[in-house]
Amino acid sequence: MSDQPSAPAAPDPDAFEANRRYLGSVAYRLLGSFTDAEDVLQEAWLRWQSADRTDVADPRAFLTTVVTRLCYDQLGSARARRESYFGEWLPEPSVSTTAAPASPAELAELGESVSMALLTVLEQLTPAERAAFVLHDVFAVGFDEIAATLDRSPDATRQLASRARRRVKEGGRRSTADPAEHRQAVEAFAAATARGDILGLMNVLDPDVVWHADGGGIVRAAARPVFGADKVARLVLGLVAKWLTPDTRIASALVNGLPGLIFHSAGTGAVDGVVGFNVSPGGRITDAYVVVNPEKLARVTPVTVTS
Repeated sequence: MSDQPSAPAAPDPDAFEANRRYLGSVAYRLLGSFTDAEDVLQEAWLRWQSADRTDVADPRAFLTTVVTRLCYDQLGSARARRESYFGEWLPEPSVSTTAAPASPAELAELGESVSMALLTVLEQLTPAERAAFVLHDVFAVGFDEIAATLDRSPDATRQLASRARRRVKEGGRRSTADPAEHRQAVEAFAAATARGDILGLMNVLDPDVVWHADGGGIVRAAARPVFGADKVARLVLGLVAKWLTPDTRIASALVNGLPGLIFHSAGTGAVDGVVGFNVSPGGRITDAYVVVNPEKLARVTPVTVTS
Protein backbone atom coordinates (compact mmCIF):
# COMPACT_ATOMS: atom_id res chain seq x y z
CA MET A 1 0.00 0.00 0.00
CA SER A 2 1.15 3.53 -0.74
CA ASP A 3 2.27 5.75 2.17
CA GLN A 4 1.22 8.84 0.22
CA PRO A 5 -1.80 10.67 1.67
CA SER A 6 -4.86 10.44 -0.52
CA ALA A 7 -5.97 13.53 -2.39
CA PRO A 8 -9.09 15.34 -1.18
CA ALA A 9 -12.25 13.94 -2.67
CA ALA A 10 -13.33 15.77 -5.78
CA PRO A 11 -16.65 17.61 -5.49
CA ASP A 12 -19.53 15.47 -6.63
CA PRO A 13 -21.52 17.61 -9.08
CA ASP A 14 -24.48 15.28 -8.69
CA ALA A 15 -24.80 16.32 -5.03
CA PHE A 16 -25.27 19.94 -6.08
CA GLU A 17 -27.75 19.04 -8.81
CA ALA A 18 -29.67 16.80 -6.41
CA ASN A 19 -30.18 19.81 -4.14
CA ARG A 20 -30.52 22.52 -6.80
CA ARG A 21 -34.31 22.87 -6.50
CA TYR A 22 -34.12 23.10 -2.71
CA LEU A 23 -31.28 25.62 -2.85
CA GLY A 24 -33.16 27.69 -5.41
CA SER A 25 -36.20 27.70 -3.13
CA VAL A 26 -34.07 28.98 -0.24
CA ALA A 27 -32.47 31.68 -2.38
CA TYR A 28 -35.79 32.85 -3.87
CA ARG A 29 -37.42 33.18 -0.45
CA LEU A 30 -34.41 35.07 0.86
CA LEU A 31 -34.15 37.44 -2.12
CA GLY A 32 -37.61 37.57 -3.71
CA SER A 33 -36.01 37.51 -7.16
CA PHE A 34 -35.34 34.60 -9.49
CA THR A 35 -32.68 36.63 -11.28
CA ASP A 36 -30.72 37.21 -8.07
CA ALA A 37 -31.37 33.64 -6.91
CA GLU A 38 -29.91 32.23 -10.13
CA ASP A 39 -26.80 34.39 -9.70
CA VAL A 40 -26.41 33.00 -6.19
CA LEU A 41 -26.79 29.40 -7.39
CA GLN A 42 -24.15 29.93 -10.05
CA GLU A 43 -21.69 31.27 -7.50
CA ALA A 44 -22.56 28.46 -5.07
CA TRP A 45 -21.94 25.88 -7.81
CA LEU A 46 -18.50 27.38 -8.51
CA ARG A 47 -17.64 27.21 -4.81
CA TRP A 48 -18.87 23.62 -4.66
CA GLN A 49 -16.69 22.75 -7.62
CA SER A 50 -13.58 24.06 -5.87
CA ALA A 51 -14.46 22.85 -2.37
CA ASP A 52 -12.39 20.41 -0.36
CA ARG A 53 -15.13 17.97 0.61
CA THR A 54 -12.99 15.89 2.94
CA ASP A 55 -14.92 17.09 5.99
CA VAL A 56 -18.30 17.67 4.29
CA ALA A 57 -20.53 15.08 5.94
CA ASP A 58 -23.81 16.65 4.80
CA PRO A 59 -23.71 18.26 1.33
CA ARG A 60 -27.18 19.83 1.69
CA ALA A 61 -26.26 21.52 4.98
CA PHE A 62 -22.95 22.70 3.53
CA LEU A 63 -24.61 24.09 0.39
CA THR A 64 -27.41 25.70 2.41
CA THR A 65 -24.78 27.58 4.39
CA VAL A 66 -23.03 28.72 1.20
CA VAL A 67 -26.27 29.88 -0.42
CA THR A 68 -27.49 31.65 2.72
CA ARG A 69 -24.23 33.55 3.14
CA LEU A 70 -24.27 34.62 -0.51
CA CYS A 71 -27.88 35.79 -0.18
CA TYR A 72 -27.08 37.56 3.08
CA ASP A 73 -24.32 39.50 1.33
CA GLN A 74 -26.76 40.52 -1.42
CA LEU A 75 -29.62 41.56 0.82
CA GLY A 76 -28.00 44.78 2.00
CA SER A 77 -27.39 46.14 -1.50
CA ALA A 78 -30.74 44.81 -2.73
CA ARG A 79 -32.53 46.68 0.04
CA ALA A 80 -30.82 49.92 -0.97
CA ARG A 81 -31.86 49.40 -4.61
CA ARG A 82 -35.44 48.70 -3.64
CA GLU A 83 -35.66 51.82 -1.50
CA SER A 84 -34.93 53.89 -4.62
CA TYR A 85 -37.21 51.77 -6.82
CA PHE A 86 -39.97 53.64 -8.65
CA GLY A 87 -43.26 52.81 -6.97
CA GLU A 88 -43.87 49.73 -4.87
CA TRP A 89 -41.39 46.85 -5.21
CA LEU A 90 -43.04 43.44 -5.39
CA PRO A 91 -41.34 40.03 -5.56
CA GLU A 92 -40.76 38.47 -8.95
CA PRO A 93 -43.77 36.15 -9.30
CA SER A 94 -43.51 32.38 -9.49
CA VAL A 95 -46.09 31.33 -12.06
CA SER A 96 -47.26 27.89 -13.13
CA THR A 97 -49.99 27.10 -15.64
CA THR A 98 -49.56 23.36 -15.10
CA ALA A 99 -51.51 21.14 -12.74
CA ALA A 100 -51.55 22.02 -9.07
CA PRO A 101 -49.71 19.91 -6.46
CA ALA A 102 -51.29 16.54 -5.74
CA SER A 103 -53.34 17.47 -2.69
CA PRO A 104 -55.00 20.55 -1.17
CA ALA A 105 -52.68 20.21 1.82
CA GLU A 106 -49.60 20.40 -0.41
CA LEU A 107 -51.03 23.39 -2.24
CA ALA A 108 -51.84 25.18 1.02
CA GLU A 109 -48.35 24.52 2.39
CA LEU A 110 -46.66 25.76 -0.79
CA GLY A 111 -48.83 28.86 -0.98
CA GLU A 112 -48.21 29.75 2.64
CA SER A 113 -44.44 29.44 2.40
CA VAL A 114 -43.91 31.33 -0.85
CA SER A 115 -47.01 33.55 -1.15
CA MET A 116 -46.74 37.09 -2.47
CA ALA A 117 -48.16 38.25 0.87
CA LEU A 118 -45.37 36.63 2.88
CA LEU A 119 -42.56 37.62 0.50
CA THR A 120 -43.77 41.23 0.51
CA VAL A 121 -43.80 41.37 4.31
CA LEU A 122 -40.32 39.80 4.45
CA GLU A 123 -39.02 42.94 2.74
CA GLN A 124 -39.59 44.76 6.03
CA LEU A 125 -37.08 42.57 7.90
CA THR A 126 -33.36 43.04 8.34
CA PRO A 127 -31.18 40.59 6.40
CA ALA A 128 -30.39 38.63 9.58
CA GLU A 129 -34.05 38.46 10.63
CA ARG A 130 -35.09 37.33 7.17
CA ALA A 131 -32.45 34.61 7.05
CA ALA A 132 -33.32 33.29 10.50
CA PHE A 133 -37.06 33.30 9.77
CA VAL A 134 -36.83 31.68 6.34
CA LEU A 135 -34.36 28.99 7.36
CA HIS A 136 -36.11 28.06 10.60
CA ASP A 137 -39.81 28.72 10.01
CA VAL A 138 -39.97 27.72 6.34
CA PHE A 139 -37.22 25.11 5.95
CA ALA A 140 -36.99 23.81 9.55
CA VAL A 141 -33.23 24.34 9.79
CA GLY A 142 -31.99 24.07 13.38
CA PHE A 143 -30.87 27.14 15.29
CA ASP A 144 -27.37 25.75 15.85
CA GLU A 145 -26.87 25.45 12.10
CA ILE A 146 -28.36 28.90 11.43
CA ALA A 147 -26.16 30.39 14.14
CA ALA A 148 -23.03 29.00 12.48
CA THR A 149 -24.18 30.35 9.13
CA LEU A 150 -24.83 33.86 10.46
CA ASP A 151 -21.85 33.88 12.85
CA ARG A 152 -24.12 34.42 15.85
CA SER A 153 -24.96 32.45 18.97
CA PRO A 154 -27.94 30.07 18.95
CA ASP A 155 -29.72 32.27 21.50
CA ALA A 156 -29.20 35.36 19.35
CA THR A 157 -30.48 33.44 16.33
CA ARG A 158 -33.61 32.39 18.22
CA GLN A 159 -34.21 36.02 19.10
CA LEU A 160 -33.81 37.02 15.45
CA ALA A 161 -36.39 34.46 14.36
CA SER A 162 -38.78 35.43 17.16
CA ARG A 163 -38.48 39.13 16.29
CA ALA A 164 -38.99 38.34 12.62
CA ARG A 165 -42.06 36.24 13.39
CA ARG A 166 -43.54 39.11 15.39
CA ARG A 167 -42.78 41.64 12.67
CA VAL A 168 -44.31 39.39 10.03
CA LYS A 169 -47.49 39.19 12.10
CA GLU A 170 -47.53 42.93 12.72
CA GLY A 171 -46.73 43.63 9.06
CA GLY A 172 -50.27 42.93 7.96
CA ARG A 173 -50.07 39.27 6.99
CA ARG A 174 -53.64 38.06 7.09
CA SER A 175 -55.23 34.66 7.58
CA THR A 176 -55.90 32.85 4.34
CA ALA A 177 -58.81 30.90 2.90
CA ASP A 178 -58.55 27.26 1.93
CA PRO A 179 -57.46 26.65 -1.70
CA ALA A 180 -60.97 25.94 -3.03
CA GLU A 181 -62.40 29.10 -1.48
CA HIS A 182 -59.39 31.07 -2.73
CA ARG A 183 -59.94 29.81 -6.28
CA GLN A 184 -63.65 30.68 -6.20
CA ALA A 185 -62.86 34.26 -5.14
CA VAL A 186 -60.30 34.66 -7.93
CA GLU A 187 -62.73 33.27 -10.51
CA ALA A 188 -65.43 35.68 -9.30
CA PHE A 189 -62.96 38.57 -9.55
CA ALA A 190 -62.00 37.59 -13.11
CA ALA A 191 -65.62 37.22 -14.21
CA ALA A 192 -66.66 40.58 -12.73
CA THR A 193 -63.61 42.25 -14.30
CA ALA A 194 -64.41 40.83 -17.73
CA ARG A 195 -68.04 42.00 -17.45
CA GLY A 196 -67.12 45.44 -16.15
CA ASP A 197 -69.35 44.65 -13.15
CA ILE A 198 -68.54 47.01 -10.27
CA LEU A 199 -71.10 45.41 -7.95
CA GLY A 200 -69.63 41.98 -8.68
CA LEU A 201 -66.18 43.30 -7.78
CA MET A 202 -67.45 44.93 -4.60
CA ASN A 203 -69.00 41.61 -3.56
CA VAL A 204 -65.70 39.73 -3.79
CA LEU A 205 -63.44 42.47 -2.37
CA ASP A 206 -62.88 42.85 1.37
CA PRO A 207 -63.90 46.35 2.54
CA ASP A 208 -60.25 46.93 3.54
CA VAL A 209 -58.70 45.37 0.44
CA VAL A 210 -55.25 46.66 -0.59
CA TRP A 211 -54.14 46.89 -4.24
CA HIS A 212 -50.36 46.60 -4.74
CA ALA A 213 -48.86 47.26 -8.18
CA ASP A 214 -45.33 47.04 -9.59
CA GLY A 215 -44.58 48.61 -12.95
CA GLY A 216 -40.97 49.41 -12.12
CA GLY A 217 -41.25 52.79 -13.83
CA ILE A 218 -41.43 50.93 -17.15
CA VAL A 219 -45.17 50.30 -17.31
CA ARG A 220 -47.61 52.72 -15.74
CA ALA A 221 -49.00 51.42 -12.45
CA ALA A 222 -50.17 52.83 -9.13
CA ALA A 223 -47.06 54.16 -7.40
CA ARG A 224 -48.54 53.55 -3.93
CA PRO A 225 -50.94 50.96 -2.53
CA VAL A 226 -54.62 51.69 -3.06
CA PHE A 227 -56.92 51.00 -0.09
CA GLY A 228 -60.60 50.12 0.12
CA ALA A 229 -63.09 48.14 -1.97
CA ASP A 230 -64.68 51.13 -3.69
CA LYS A 231 -61.38 52.65 -4.81
CA VAL A 232 -59.94 49.30 -5.88
CA ALA A 233 -63.06 48.31 -7.84
CA ARG A 234 -63.11 51.64 -9.69
CA LEU A 235 -59.36 51.37 -10.34
CA VAL A 236 -59.75 47.87 -11.80
CA LEU A 237 -62.56 48.92 -14.13
CA GLY A 238 -60.62 52.03 -15.15
CA LEU A 239 -57.61 49.90 -16.04
CA VAL A 240 -59.81 47.50 -18.00
CA ALA A 241 -61.34 50.35 -20.01
CA LYS A 242 -57.94 51.91 -20.71
CA TRP A 243 -55.58 49.01 -21.28
CA LEU A 244 -57.44 45.82 -22.15
CA THR A 245 -58.11 45.21 -25.82
CA PRO A 246 -60.24 42.62 -27.67
CA ASP A 247 -56.99 40.65 -28.01
CA THR A 248 -56.45 40.49 -24.22
CA ARG A 249 -57.25 37.27 -22.43
CA ILE A 250 -57.44 36.53 -18.70
CA ALA A 251 -56.15 33.06 -17.80
CA SER A 252 -55.99 31.16 -14.52
CA ALA A 253 -52.60 30.19 -13.09
CA LEU A 254 -50.88 29.36 -9.85
CA VAL A 255 -49.14 32.54 -8.71
CA ASN A 256 -46.67 31.76 -5.93
CA GLY A 257 -48.51 28.57 -5.14
CA LEU A 258 -52.01 30.07 -4.97
CA PRO A 259 -54.72 30.63 -7.61
CA GLY A 260 -54.12 33.85 -9.52
CA LEU A 261 -54.43 35.37 -12.97
CA ILE A 262 -52.35 36.05 -16.07
CA PHE A 263 -53.22 38.75 -18.59
CA HIS A 264 -51.91 37.81 -22.03
CA SER A 265 -52.32 38.44 -25.72
CA ALA A 266 -54.53 35.94 -27.53
CA GLY A 267 -52.51 36.48 -30.71
CA THR A 268 -48.96 36.16 -29.45
CA GLY A 269 -49.34 34.57 -26.01
CA ALA A 270 -47.14 37.33 -24.56
CA VAL A 271 -47.76 37.94 -20.86
CA ASP A 272 -48.64 41.53 -19.96
CA GLY A 273 -49.36 41.09 -16.28
CA VAL A 274 -49.64 38.67 -13.38
CA VAL A 275 -51.94 39.07 -10.38
CA GLY A 276 -51.57 37.21 -7.10
CA PHE A 277 -54.20 37.36 -4.37
CA ASN A 278 -54.64 36.92 -0.67
CA VAL A 279 -58.14 35.71 0.24
CA SER A 280 -59.54 35.64 3.76
CA PRO A 281 -61.71 32.86 5.21
CA GLY A 282 -65.15 33.73 3.93
CA GLY A 283 -63.97 34.25 0.36
CA ARG A 284 -63.14 37.98 0.24
CA ILE A 285 -59.99 39.27 -1.46
CA THR A 286 -57.88 41.19 1.06
CA ASP A 287 -54.84 41.89 -1.11
CA ALA A 288 -54.06 41.94 -4.84
CA TYR A 289 -50.45 41.93 -6.05
CA VAL A 290 -50.19 43.12 -9.64
CA VAL A 291 -46.86 42.74 -11.46
CA VAL A 292 -46.67 44.45 -14.85
CA ASN A 293 -42.95 45.27 -14.85
CA PRO A 294 -41.80 43.39 -17.99
CA GLU A 295 -38.40 42.67 -16.41
CA LYS A 296 -40.19 40.59 -13.76
CA LEU A 297 -42.35 38.79 -16.32
CA ALA A 298 -39.49 37.60 -18.53
CA ARG A 299 -39.49 34.14 -16.93
CA VAL A 300 -43.24 33.66 -17.07
CA THR A 301 -43.98 31.04 -19.69
CA PRO A 302 -46.25 32.53 -22.36
CA VAL A 303 -49.69 30.98 -22.60
CA THR A 304 -49.82 28.44 -25.41
CA VAL A 305 -51.70 29.79 -28.40
CA THR A 306 -53.72 27.33 -30.47
CA SER A 307 -55.03 28.05 -33.95
